Amino acid sequence: MNRIPSKDEIRAWIADNPGSVAKRDIARAFGIRGADRIVLKQILKELEAEGAVDRRRGHFRDPVKLPPVGVFAVLPPDRQGDQFLKPLEWSGDTPEPRVLLVARRTDAALAAGDRILARVNEVAGEAHQYEARLIRKIGVNPVRIVGIFRKGAEGGRIVPIDKGAEREWRVAPDATHGARDGELVEAEQAGPRDRLGLPRARIVERLGDPSAPKAVSLIAIHQHGIPDAFSDAAIAEADAARPVGLGRREDLRGLPFVTIDPADARDHDDACHAHPDADPANPGGHVLWVAIADVAHYVRPQSALDREARNRGNSTYFPDRVVPMLPEHLSGDLCSLHEGLERPVIAVRIVLDRNGAKLSHRFTRGMIRSVASLSYEEVQAARDGRPDARMADLLEPVILPLYAAFQALDRARVARQPLDLDLPERRIVLGEDGRVLSVAFRERLEAHRMIEEFMVAANVAAAEELVRLKRPLLFRVHEEPTPLKLDALREVAEASGFTLARGQVLKTAHLNRLLAQAEGTDFDELLNITTLRSLPQAYYNPENFGHFGLALRTYAHFTSPIRRYSDLIVHRALITAHGWGDDGLSKADIEMLAETAEKVSEAERRSMAAERDTTDRYLAAWLSDRVGAEFTGRISGVTRFGLFVKLDGSGADGLIPIRSIGREFFHFDPRSQTLMGADSGTVLGIGQKVTVRLAEAVPVTGGLVLELLSVDGAGLPGGAAPAAHGGARRAPGKARARQAKARRLAERRRR
Repeated sequence: MNRIPSKDEIRAWIADNPGSVAKRDIARAFGIRGADRIVLKQILKELEAEGAVDRRRGHFRDPVKLPPVGVFAVLPPDRQGDQFLKPLEWSGDTPEPRVLLVARRTDAALAAGDRILARVNEVAGEAHQYEARLIRKIGVNPVRIVGIFRKGAEGGRIVPIDKGAEREWRVAPDATHGARDGELVEAEQAGPRDRLGLPRARIVERLGDPSAPKAVSLIAIHQHGIPDAFSDAAIAEADAARPVGLGRREDLRGLPFVTIDPADARDHDDACHAHPDADPANPGGHVLWVAIADVAHYVRPQSALDREARNRGNSTYFPDRVVPMLPEHLSGDLCSLHEGLERPVIAVRIVLDRNGAKLSHRFTRGMIRSVASLSYEEVQAARDGRPDARMADLLEPVILPLYAAFQALDRARVARQPLDLDLPERRIVLGEDGRVLSVAFRERLEAHRMIEEFMVAANVAAAEELVRLKRPLLFRVHEEPTPLKLDALREVAEASGFTLARGQVLKTAHLNRLLAQAEGTDFDELLNITTLRSLPQAYYNPENFGHFGLALRTYAHFTSPIRRYSDLIVHRALITAHGWGDDGLSKADIEMLAETAEKVSEAERRSMAAERDTTDRYLAAWLSDRVGAEFTGRISGVTRFGLFVKLDGSGADGLIPIRSIGREFFHFDPRSQTLMGADSGTVLGIGQKVTVRLAEAVPVTGGLVLELLSVDGAGLPGGAAPAAHGGARRAPGKARARQAKARRLAERRRR
């Protein structure tokens, strides 16, 4: 051939020859020889720059077609049981093609999440574009990374967004997935780690602009691996669900149930009603009804919806979105107890005496019709004598009986002495563009406490009912602090001028006395936070170890099956125990109870971490235009690498690196949780009031770096360290003679 082919001809030839082809293959096909190869090389470079072809390791292919052999992730089976694959090397700008796995009888069993090497063939006339056959499995659950892609001459690098990550990841030219420089990406480890050099990664998904305000929660979702897309089978099951008729259910539609939730609540899964007990044997007593959405009717064991719910474990809430445990048709409609609509429930009738002690309870599967969907604020306003027109009609017959029952339960709570932490909930308000408008703390109302006490009473009744009937369930377990954690709390208390007695069996009443000592002082928030940190995290378990924080021997979660899988298990256990239907606790549920407990406990921790990281990022974004400003706060943590400070007002946490503190060497004492100046004897410890300057705010990681200006109103000896090099610091060897003196000063300060 005497002429050089056009770009369109070269592109068409590559498309007709699937797979990777080298420049020599193209030259041979068009008869290009000698100096004309230089022209061909330039054309191929232009096609690559235009995105018309994809170049990997010197080979070219059509970017909108899959190579004949590639790496794929196995997706969960669809409703028909077919398994599809996610191509991990897709670089086209169009949606990923659907790839059906065609399994042979001799193939190894594959599960969702497996990574495989497979050979694909393009097909026509089907709902999928490719069919694949397994070559071999190449690994399961590789390390995942979310970060910023920085393009380079040889592929690029990923800068992780995790504050704790120190190393970047290297990306080969054929593993970029078409990512652009500065783009937020999700990647996975590619091959074993090298002993030297950066670890290798393969980009599996492009997540877009990391600076976009609404990318904040998206980062957390991907970073923590929170499932956020329902399977087609689960959506189909949810869409097929229909409202429930009364049938054999108890008719509770005549009782004036109400739901009381935050004004911005996305679902309503609990309703309540109370009235005085008419039994003359219980003077001054109350009857409390708590009705919970009957999610078990719609989410049957081993169904696609059940598998999705168990995998998610719970709903995850962010300021700009929610990742629900159940599809919207259920969580926001059929399982939500909307005003004026008939909804199926599992309800408990609790009889209380005048002091809030439970005399009896009875569970039933019923039907209610909520008379009103109320917010905490309007209920509290009505209680305080400021009802609006709607609340005026509800005040006497509905609201006041609820408060009367609550006051009785509150007397029982005071006698029981559950842990009384005062930790206001932070509220981040976003604008329509997703940017932070304000950061504040939600007002803590008596109406909040009322609903919490009703839910605790219902949860206790559910646990006691199933224990009485000797049925398996998931308990909510909370164990007491370890001796080491308790000693750390005691150190902080003593450093703040308070006492926590030693040598006795710890009870929540002891911790409450400590919190009462700090109430109204400058150390109030610090002691509440430190007490919380001393406690182990609650978890789920088929065995009952009690709930330390609530001072209860038996406790389970029953009241939120829309957003917690553990509650759905308790509902099924009640259904089986009372013979209410065939949708109760299945044999498989019982066999997997321990595994389910571990899975949902881990899911809860995952959601909490994602929500916390999102809050940190929003706070960093909110403060990013105030770099250089001064703030007050308190030292909330001490480590050998610096001080953590909680800022007043926003509650944001920032780090003061130890290299930037003063002009002397600081020695870390892990026993007293202090940093001690080698020259001056200055002691820095938890609870001290500080003034800091915001040195750096990084929204993509949520990190805040602070500079220490003063401690308890006094400047640092010798002044702050110069920002450029961290100050003139005395070496540890020269400081040993002063450390004992500094330690004695710290001991006297604690006393």
